[in-house]
Amino acid sequence: MELVDAIIIGAGQAGPPLAADLAHNGRKVVLIERERLGGTCVNNGCIPTKTLVASARAAHMIRRAADFGVTVGASPSAAIKIDMAAVKARKDTVVQQSRDSLAAWMGGTQNLELAIGEARFTGERTVAVNGRDLTAPLIVINTGGRPVAPDWPGIDDIPVLTNIEMMDLDRLPEHLVVVGGSYIGLEFAQMYRRFGARVTVLESSPRIIAREDAHVSQAVMDLLASEGVEFHLGTHDFRIEKTASGFRLDLMAEAGAVTIDGGDLLAAIGRKPNVEALALDACGIKQDARGFITVGDDLQTNVPGVYALGDVNGRGAFTHTSYNDYEILSANLIGGERRSLDGRRTGYALYTDPPLARIGMTEAQAKASGRPVLKAFMPMTRVGRARERGETTGFLSALADAETGKILGAALFGIEADEVIHLFINAMASGLGCEEMRRIMPVHPTVSELIPTLLGQLQPL
Repeated sequence: MELVDAIIIGAGQAGPPLAADLAHNGRKVVLIERERLGGTCVNNGCIPTKTLVASARAAHMIRRAADFGVTVGASPSAAIKIDMAAVKARKDTVVQQSRDSLAAWMGGTQNLELAIGEARFTGERTVAVNGRDLTAPLIVINTGGRPVAPDWPGIDDIPVLTNIEMMDLDRLPEHLVVVGGSYIGLEFAQMYRRFGARVTVLESSPRIIAREDAHVSQAVMDLLASEGVEFHLGTHDFRIEKTASGFRLDLMAEAGAVTIDGGDLLAAIGRKPNVEALALDACGIKQDARGFITVGDDLQTNVPGVYALGDVNGRGAFTHTSYNDYEILSANLIGGERRSLDGRRTGYALYTDPPLARIGMTEAQAKASGRPVLKAFMPMTRVGRARERGETTGFLSALADAETGKILGAALFGIEADEVIHLFINAMASGLGCEEMRRIMPVHPTVSELIPTLLGQLQPL
């Protein structure tokens, strides 16, 4: 049995920086990764998908060239030719740069050993990997999650794509059917529609991104529909069969029975934790009903000295929540702080083009709270920066406590929304109220400069 100071299982967004911090602190660390460094974000999440979104936006803007007084060949549409192999190659290059950078960082860190292999618990604080038996007083699980597949009748005969398989696609689907109208599904839907595919989105809820307020969901759907994405809502009772050209899918939707002939099927209906290979029972680690590892606000499992960070703990489903888990644990273990998940305000963005960004309460949640609430709303048509760029889709909106003036939440849909949302994230984290935010002198011309004006228009919700 080899004794080390720390064992970290999984090299996603939390594992590597924590391993480096501990190693720099003089602790002997073994970082175990079964496949590729970087986890979902680097390999089949944030980095590759946003690289593909950029290629899709380039095609979209060329088609709009005439709107800006630019002539491209006979016509923008005639000038467009999508080379999906080249699109994929560009994505692969960006991803590989991230992997290489991470590998160089880990490989060049003293006291840190990278072990490539499958880890499993053999006891409360013992882990086996590559025929080695390791033990440590500190063990951290950062194994992430993976997509859930549909369980429809006939699905076993159909090749099902997820965000993972989409990363290897070097061709343009004739008809891409996307199952799931939330973050992953909608990003791929718009992206591939802009590449030139026919795209149909199936959503089981009465509206897409159903956790958002109804008007937010509608605004995003209207945008994608205007670009040619087809939608079926309230879908259920699926049955699928293989055909010579792909598949035939029968289902029920709000409008009645629907039959779809598709070529490729993308499943984006949820994710589950990567825990099966860990043999958690050998360590006595508890899981919730969905299989996620149960942790307290300090990120520790029920087993002292064993922690779970990132998607595997079910306490956040974003790269930045995983990284924040690392920041909290590192501060506590090394810095002597007492940080926790309690009170963490999670902002996020849906990377359609333009993006939707959110923080804090929705309008429905604010109404349900029973407190007096103020709301401000401004269409992007009033934002000079949006008009200058010819991209006036969307809105800016914010909620505030009528008694304290503190920000309760914000929903921004429009250009630069994923950046502007940080004004609200920072204000809520630092306790700034609407009056303080209205006194800020912003840079002109920007989208952010309209936030003080927006907050000056608060009215009872």
